[in-house]
Amino acid sequence: MDDDEEPLESNSKDEDDTELTPKSSDDTLYCEAEAIGTVEKEKPPKEDSETDLAIEDTEKFFTIGPKELYLEACKLVGVVPVSYFIRNMEEPHMNLNYHGLGPRGTKAIAIAMVSNTTITKLELEDNCIMDTGVTCLVQMLQENYYLQELNVSKNEIGLEGAKVISEFLQRNTSSLWNLGLSDINVGIQVLNLSWNHFHTQGAVALCNGLRGNVTLMKLDVSMNGFGNEGALALGEVLRLNNHLTHLDVSGNDIGNEGVSRLSRGLESNEGLQVLKLLLNPMNMEGAVLLVQAIKRNPKSKMEELDISNVLVTEQFVRMLDGVCAIHPQLDVIHKSVQGFSAKKSTFLMANPMKLIQSYADQNKIPVVDFFQRLNPAGTVKMPVGEFRKVMVQQNKVPLNRYQVRELIRRLEEEAGMVNFSFFKGQKSEQQH
Repeated sequence: MDDDEEPLESNSKDEDDTELTPKSSDDTLYCEAEAIGTVEKEKPPKEDSETDLAIEDTEKFFTIGPKELYLEACKLVGVVPVSYFIRNMEEPHMNLNYHGLGPRGTKAIAIAMVSNTTITKLELEDNCIMDTGVTCLVQMLQENYYLQELNVSKNEIGLEGAKVISEFLQRNTSSLWNLGLSDINVGIQVLNLSWNHFHTQGAVALCNGLRGNVTLMKLDVSMNGFGNEGALALGEVLRLNNHLTHLDVSGNDIGNEGVSRLSRGLESNEGLQVLKLLLNPMNMEGAVLLVQAIKRNPKSKMEELDISNVLVTEQFVRMLDGVCAIHPQLDVIHKSVQGFSAKKSTFLMANPMKLIQSYADQNKIPVVDFFQRLNPAGTVKMPVGEFRKVMVQQNKVPLNRYQVRELIRRLEEEAGMVNFSFFKGQKSEQQH
């Protein structure tokens, strides 16, 4: 706590009443703030009156002073006002970290912030605001277009609060460009935000929120117009976050410049396994940057890089061969190679199962035995990355990465796992 900050003044960690949690999109902070403006008239509350605003009442709400509005909001929700907030509400940076606001105190702050035009950065770290407080803040952001940075880290927002934030990010109706969400351990592992038109501003806000996330593993933000600036923010996510394993940024208007920025994150990332970048305006120059970034990272776990719209040359393929020798688990999916003859392409794609079956027949073993002997666990299932690595490195049936890719396509039972139990019970042709 800063020296000039007041001691914890809010008693808002008490149990939150049901009436404090908005139950529908109509029951918003905007409506509650209108009710505050009518307190002086001592009008008896009418049922559902908060959902039916008249224009003159709305105008009165905007004419009340910011200090008075906050004090009335505190009365409404039943909390002690935070004097630090009152003293500094005309400053652009409001630091309310560790003030013990709770959901009710956060609600009062949010009501006061609806019409605030001076605060551009609001910090609310470690205030136990929970999902109710997050809901209030999101409702406030639908009206306040001046707030640009919001930190709600370490606030026990839970799964419901995370869902509220996710829906808010999809709508992208505010001016936020920096959203702090670290220490949100709520069990969300897969998040699909594709086709939501974030564009650069929303992309930056989303990425800032993902830097410290430790549970999200798969993120799909395809078709959102991130652009090169969004790619820069994604590069920072990859540099700082080693928990994300699958990232789809297809169709985001990311060119070679954006790919360059994204590559910087790949140089140090130790967790990402799948990166999809198809349908972006990049060319072979961008493809080289990505592959070189993986090469420079000895701890890279990249298994699949999808740049299937990029046409490459034989020189690129030779470079890729060298990188795959260092990272045998890696597969880069690209467009057809310039200069490859039909005969050479046919050779590269020779049926891998026929080659394996031939080996099994010559050695009089079941096909399943061939696979199981390559699996350190001895089971009939393997993660795709491990399977690709052992298949490329084994010398029983030499296969190129194109053949291994085809083999995985045939054996992949579920995302990320291959299953060769299909061959159980089968004997080689020479054993019949």
